[in-house]
Amino acid sequence: MTVAKQDVRLLAERARAASRVLANVTTGQKDEALRSMARHLRAAAPDILSASAEDVAAARGAGKNAVFLDRLLLDAPRLEAMARAVEALAGLKDPVGEVTESWNRPNGLQVRKVRLPLGVVLMIYEARPNVTSDAAALCLKSGNAALLRGGSEAARTNQAIARALSQGLVEAGLPEHAIQQVPAGERESLLELLKLEGLIDLCIPRGGEGLIRFVAENARIPVVKHYQGVCHVYVHAAADLEMASRIILNAKASRPGVCNAAECLLVDRAIAERFLPQVGRALTDQGVELRGCPTTVAVLTRAGVPVKPAAEEDYGREFLDLILAVRVVKDLDAALAHIARYGSEHTEAIVTADGQVASRFTREVLASAVIWNASTRFNDGGELGLGAEIGISTSRLHAFGPMGLRELTSQKYVVHGQGQVR
Repeated sequence: MTVAKQDVRLLAERARAASRVLANVTTGQKDEALRSMARHLRAAAPDILSASAEDVAAARGAGKNAVFLDRLLLDAPRLEAMARAVEALAGLKDPVGEVTESWNRPNGLQVRKVRLPLGVVLMIYEARPNVTSDAAALCLKSGNAALLRGGSEAARTNQAIARALSQGLVEAGLPEHAIQQVPAGERESLLELLKLEGLIDLCIPRGGEGLIRFVAENARIPVVKHYQGVCHVYVHAAADLEMASRIILNAKASRPGVCNAAECLLVDRAIAERFLPQVGRALTDQGVELRGCPTTVAVLTRAGVPVKPAAEEDYGREFLDLILAVRVVKDLDAALAHIARYGSEHTEAIVTADGQVASRFTREVLASAVIWNASTRFNDGGELGLGAEIGISTSRLHAFGPMGLRELTSQKYVVHGQGQVR
């Protein structure tokens, strides 16, 4: 479906009007709308799952790989998880109106910093239909109107989800244009959206690096970027090796196509001979292809574990597949240097029993989440107690890491006087 420039602008104008209403509705109204949206998602399950099956069949016919199909697929358990995530937001504290700081000036002025919605949030995303409900619900709870432009591969599924969400909104008495789907179309309509200063307050792109760079290079509106998830697990010489094996197996193999999956394993030289054969067998048993440095290749070959030599470009690469780069490093300094060069500031993990080493790692590594003795997969809004997230920002301006309700608000100063003049 093609979308004319004037139609795109009309969507944004309607969203702007709805955002003014949402900014002033009560927490109770928003929570009732969220519960209504969840009910309508469940009621529309047959239509949504049928649409998903059509999208998956089309993608399979187009030759998409298994990881892509996994991201695209909605089944009954995933749809129920989406509905529960929407409901869960009704139980979270409303950030709008929260006073984050207050103080009095010597002249008697009372100053407060108060949270308020951003306004209109534009989500641009690829083959992840769950983003439709997550983004819509998060925007609603934080008082923002949402424009949702999903990828063409999930067009049928996104339409069915958005239709159910809109029905829930209307049933709860909130503006139907608070959540609008922008039909996937040609780049001209996307470029027009990115120019709508004054109508759209923030753009959050989620997808491949090419999409995000295109948005960042063409937008006249603020953009929160999430370029790549090049996540490392560093196994230090003082690590519990059984724990380290469990962590890297989960970080790589549980869902390899997500942004918080591990893409590179770093192993201290002092434990390489003991640890690499153990973890290498466990990983290859899960179907993971290993690409290692010369030391890794030598150790694993002697142990009879399949491995390929890593090319330089394998380090710093987001595979989003059952492929893992492996490098043996001299020590902590070498691991820190590798991460500084190849990491994407998304998620970095260390496995060690040495608290001083962990303290230095967590202090010096620059990433939106730095994790000690746990999987990289925990850099996720729900796992960190934020509820559903709208994305993980690798920008450091405005938000860094999972973006939940608070990250979808700004702050204003409210000043109360008794006639003071300057």
